[in-house]
Amino acid sequence: MASYEDVKALIKAVETEDSANGLIDAVKALATTHHEAAIPMLIEVLGYNNPGAAVAAVDGLIEMGEVAVPYLLELMDGYNYGARSWATRACAGIGDPRTLDLLLEAASSDFALSVRRAAAKGLGSIRWHKIPASEVTQAQQQILQTLLQVTGDPEWVVRYAAVVGLELLALTLKDTQPQWIESITVRLQQLQQSDPVMAVRARICLVWQQISQF
Repeated sequence: MASYEDVKALIKAVETEDSANGLIDAVKALATTHHEAAIPMLIEVLGYNNPGAAVAAVDGLIEMGEVAVPYLLELMDGYNYGARSWATRACAGIGDPRTLDLLLEAASSDFALSVRRAAAKGLGSIRWHKIPASEVTQAQQQILQTLLQVTGDPEWVVRYAAVVGLELLALTLKDTQPQWIESITVRLQQLQQSDPVMAVRARICLVWQQISQF
């Protein structure tokens, strides 16, 4: 692992880089250190107007995993929807249960469709072994209800993400709460008949292939 002094130098490089491509390279170098001291800078980059740098920062945060979660929850920019979207993607990719409330709220009510989309997909990827056994059922029920609601989102990309989230959740529920699979099946049948976007309907067909094997 890089030393703290090395990380400080890489942080300085990110702060002083004045070209778009150079910034991407600087962020990638910082992210590959996997050093906790790099996390605040990586989160700051999420608010820059540079999608390539944001992707590199998100990838780095996801690779660092749960150590990044407290920083994301504390430092997430609630006023910059672009930064919030990238941070939500990082939380979704990490799958830490500490982000569950954030993801539930973002999926159901955030005004930015990119945030709702990222949160909906991430809700299906929560790492259940990190939750006390006594709390798993309630958390799964909250996620199920939220994703079912989000399948009615006015933006098709959000509905698509909700279908993906439901597929991932169903893979978990088949062993723990198989009776809830029916709720997913009924809603997806309704959506397949009524959704005007072919991409959403096609994604539902893939979910059928998974569920039919249960």
